[in-house]
Amino acid sequence: MVFVDRLLSTLVHLRHGVTRDVLACWFGVDRSTVTRAIGEVRPLLAERGCTISPDVRLRTLAEVVDHLGATGRAGIIDGTVIRVRRPVAGRKDRDKFISGKNKQNAVKAMVLTDGDGRMLFCSPTSPGSCVDITHARELGLVKLLAEGLGRREHMDDTVQAIAGLLSQQQTADMPLAWQT
Repeated sequence: MVFVDRLLSTLVHLRHGVTRDVLACWFGVDRSTVTRAIGEVRPLLAERGCTISPDVRLRTLAEVVDHLGATGRAGIIDGTVIRVRRPVAGRKDRDKFISGKNKQNAVKAMVLTDGDGRMLFCSPTSPGSCVDITHARELGLVKLLAEGLGRREHMDDTVQAIAGLLSQQQTADMPLAWQT
């Protein structure tokens, strides 16, 4: 397959979940060729990082924290669970993939977005049994936040302001007592 076909097959696979068998049929090649193409192109796409603007691309967690600090913007951090097939019997770390909270085989990723919901960073995955704070420590996020962002003194006001706005929204969504 030429590079453009390898790139296209990888993008279609990642975006739409089209199986390798179907892609092989579409491109007129063997399934193993498509598997190899996806295996070659996927790491190239992963290295690109997240594009914030035409001239800003963030590849590492440190770059994201520096960007947030320089722009004075807040980031939103969340751990996400991705279900996976159970590892094969006999694998020594098989139980590490069981998420105790979700009672399923999974991997976890730490995602950081800006206030507008634009993705700034997605971590490498860790086994499902890994707690979010442990994952954040392993990534160095806890240390970066403790050292890097000089906005700690405003954190109390920020958290309370968000709570107030959220409660106001929840109240606005509730039916009035006389309407029920």
